[in-house]
Amino acid sequence: MTPDRRRRGAPAEIEGRAREDLRFIRDAMERAGSFTALSGWGLVVVGATALVAAAAASRAHGVPAWLQIWITEAVVAATLSTALTARKARRAKTSLFGGPARRFAFSFATPAIAGVVLTAALAGSELATRLPGVWLLLYGTAITTGGAFSVESVPIMGLAFMAAGAAALASPAAWGNAYLAAGFGGLHILFGAIIARRHGG
Repeated sequence: MTPDRRRRGAPAEIEGRAREDLRFIRDAMERAGSFTALSGWGLVVVGATALVAAAAASRAHGVPAWLQIWITEAVVAATLSTALTARKARRAKTSLFGGPARRFAFSFATPAIAGVVLTAALAGSELATRLPGVWLLLYGTAITTGGAFSVESVPIMGLAFMAAGAAALASPAAWGNAYLAAGFGGLHILFGAIIARRHGG
């Protein structure tokens, strides 16, 4: 190869190597990053809807009506939390499909699916009255495992939910609705406000 050709090929080779280095750095940062788009204000809103659900469920006649209220609340809460987290991610120019978000979602989903399966299995039995403890415990597990890829307040919130679930399972079944109000209502509002203040909304 002539010196002229080598000079012409050098910039392309350097550019290709630089592109590969940037890709490696970007991938490494993504792997090491945390999922910071979880909306604190979304958790506050979810907590408020849970308090409304708890008030309605306390006046429900029978387990099926009570269960329907809380399942409806779960759907509403998931929809609101997802929408407000997506809005926070757009404002922060953060991808909801990047590495940290995917790891958070996968880690959260596994215990959440276990909760859905247990709800379906227990709903028609006399053990349905123990579902508040099961929900709080598994939701706390989902938040704790997903929170390993998020800001420090998230796994702490998960542990608080797990403690509430364990307490609910150790308490009389009649207290279940109060535990749901304290957990899905109070803990969401408390930690949502902390996350909103410390992590931009």
